[in-house]
Formats: sequence, structure tokens, C-alpha cells
Amino acid sequence: MQSKRGKRSISEETGPVLFDAVSSVRDSGQQQSLMETSFGHDHSFTERDHNFSDFSSSPMSKSPWSSHMNSANPSYDETLSDDDDEFSPNVLMGSLVREEGHIYSLAAAGDLLYTGSDSKNIRVWKNQKEFSGFKANSGLVKAIVISGDRIFTGHQDGKIRVWKASSKNPSSHKRIGTLPKIKDYIKHSVKPSSYVEVKRNRNVLWLKHSDAISCLSLTVDETLIYSASWDKTFKVWKVTDSKCLESVTAHDDAVNSVVVGFDSLVFTGSADGTVKAWRREVQVKGTKHYLFQTLLKQECAVTSLAINPDATILYAGSSDGIVNFWERERQLSHGGALRGHKLAILCLVTAGNIVFSGSADMGICVWKRANGDHICLSLLTGHTGPVKCLAAERDHECGSGERGWILYSGSLDKSVKMWRVSEYTPPTGNGCSTTMPTTLLSAPSFSVQGRISAAK
Repeated sequence: MQSKRGKRSISEETGPVLFDAVSSVRDSGQQQSLMETSFGHDHSFTERDHNFSDFSSSPMSKSPWSSHMNSANPSYDETLSDDDDEFSPNVLMGSLVREEGHIYSLAAAGDLLYTGSDSKNIRVWKNQKEFSGFKANSGLVKAIVISGDRIFTGHQDGKIRVWKASSKNPSSHKRIGTLPKIKDYIKHSVKPSSYVEVKRNRNVLWLKHSDAISCLSLTVDETLIYSASWDKTFKVWKVTDSKCLESVTAHDDAVNSVVVGFDSLVFTGSADGTVKAWRREVQVKGTKHYLFQTLLKQECAVTSLAINPDATILYAGSSDGIVNFWERERQLSHGGALRGHKLAILCLVTAGNIVFSGSADMGICVWKRANGDHICLSLLTGHTGPVKCLAAERDHECGSGERGWILYSGSLDKSVKMWRVSEYTPPTGNGCSTTMPTTLLSAPSFSVQGRISAAK
């Protein structure tokens, strides 16, 4: 059984199972995606396939994740089970639609929303209207993070681009840098020791990603930025001078997600089916990361990670549609699993006591943590394509004593939807469930020096 990208599939009859065959073709450096599975790649289809109505000719029709769609292009309502009529009404506020590409990334900052797509454009929205936009010369926009007045975008071409809005005209953005910086690239290119082997007979500089960037994450103090990539590594960058401090070969397959955690820990999730915790040590000339613990080892890919605002729980979404979680106060022991989706989890975001999970089944589950348990408040439906990215911010229009959130969801249907969600929404009998800790496949634990110790 292989654990590489594109070697697993999903069966409607038996639920999530190991893949026999799927289609992620990479030829002569050009990627031809058949909705590239989460086993290291995004669930995208090529730019030629702009119309869901011509589904029979679209690569999506060949993807096992698209089993909920057919050549007749049914409406979303027809894909729901008989139990789905019990779902609470969607709290949909509106949609932002600009027919230029599938939405891959979102970031909310203040009154602005940034969206990235496979059109290479980054759009900026304000008060539900398009405020401005800027375009990268190359590289699909896979991730966006905001640090002060700078916008960092991660791209398919393995580069991180840095942007800044003009002080005189906030709607005008200018690229002020690229990671790695050209001078750093040239400086290291003349040193043989700066090269690492990524494939047979192929060496690359250690400070540059050799494959697509999948995720970006900032430290709480915003001094370091982490980038995860399909090249199996994560890299650490200094925000002030854009220098690459460290590169860590973290997994046996693509790294789909990286998130800065608590207690100097950084967490990574991969197409190899593992979730790993890394201990960060700050040194004179940079950082050093040691493998601290392997939290999960499974057959299906880990697609997304998130940590709650109180930094007490780590969530991990997988291609089997399950969200596992671990609790800080219990020494990162497995806390349970959230089961609310029929297909793969593609994205997670937390806000207050709420966890949102977006899926290839086109739905968004809203989970609330209370008294140590998770309950499913509702399932948000409305997208006509897989939900690829999520962002949340506080709803300042909530009434006194009420705690609510504005959720933004980006989809491969080329739209961004806005939802109003309250933490006090009564739960509905929607078939979502929470299971208590189960016996996971044996995963070794590691000491701070990275040595394997017996699992207890």
C-alpha cells in the first residue's frame, strides 16, 4: 500500500477507504490536476474547467471526491441525505462573486477581506464590495497571512511574496519583496553546502521551496513566519528582514498544513497521514526545531490544522471527513473525533468556542466546545463546489450579551460566502457526532532531542 499522493480514493459504498487509483499527473514540470487530492495536493481542477454545467468533460467528474455530482449537474439539495432536512436554516448574509478563478485562500484583517485564486489575483474587499486588487506575475495564490501593514502570499511556484498598501492610497498595493530574497539566493547559490537533494539527481537550494506552498502561519508576536510545502518541508522566516532561518524536512510526503502552537511547539499535518509536533529553540543565528511527538499516524491524509484562540486544543482535519483533536491540559492526549462530513475535510478555522470545518462535500460544519464536549450547532450549505478555505472575525453587530462571528468561506465554485454565526444557536439534530478518544494506529513519541521513545 502506497502513501504517496494520488494513490487513495473514496468509495460511496464503504465510506472513506484506501485509494486504488486517482489522477494527479505531473509531466515535465507542468501539473495537470484532476482535482488533485488532499494527499499532498489541492482539490483543484484546471482553469479550462470554468463551467460546472459541462461536468461530464471536467476533471472533477473523474475525481472520487466528486461522487456527489454527476453529468446531470444536480443541485446541491439533491446531494443531501434524508436526514438533512433537519438542518437549521443557513445564516447566509451574501456572496462575493467575481468570475475569475477558484478561491484557494482567505484572510480577514480589520474591515478588509483578502481573497486568493488560481487567476493569480489577490482581491481586497471592504463592506462586501471590491475595494482593490493586485496580481502576482506567477503562481496560484495558495495562502495569505497579514502582519501589520504587510501581506504575505504563498504561491504554487514555491515563492512567498510580500505586499504593502500605499500610505497615500490604501487601495493601491505594491510588491515589496519575495522570499527568499534574490541577494540571499545568489549568496547561497555559490556554496555547494547550500544544496540538498529533493529527487534523484536533482539538487536545490535549501532556502527555497522546490514545490508549491500549501500553508503559511505566523507566531503570536509576528516575528517569525512558517511556510509548509508539497516538497515535504517547512521553512522558518524572519519577518523583519525576510531571511530564511531554517528548513526542516518534516514528512515523507507533502506537508499540507503548519500551525504555530503553544509551549514553543509547531504542528504539521501531511499527506503521509501524520500529525507531528516540533519543539522550537531560539538560537543565536536563528532557530532549531526538534521532533517532539507524533500525535497521529493513519492511512488517510491530514489536510488541515487549527488551534483554538485559547491555545488549548489542536484540531486536525483528514481526507476521511473526520476532525481529530488533542488537548493541551492532558499533555496532548487524543481528545476525540468530530464526524459531520461525508467527504474530505479541506479547511479548518476556530473562533471563540467555535470550530468551523469546510469539506469537499460542499458543506461547513459549525461545532461548539462547551464543558469539554463538542456539539454540532448547524451545517451551512450553499456552495456548489468544495469549500477550500475559511476565515472568521468577530461580529460587532451582535446584541448585548451575545457572542457571534462572521464567517467567510471560499470555494472552488469561484465564490466567497459570508455567514453570521452565533455561539448561542441551539444545536440541531443533523447527524453530526462526536466520538470520545479511540485507539489510534500506533504512533511513536519523540523526546525533545528527536530520539524515538516507547509509546505509553
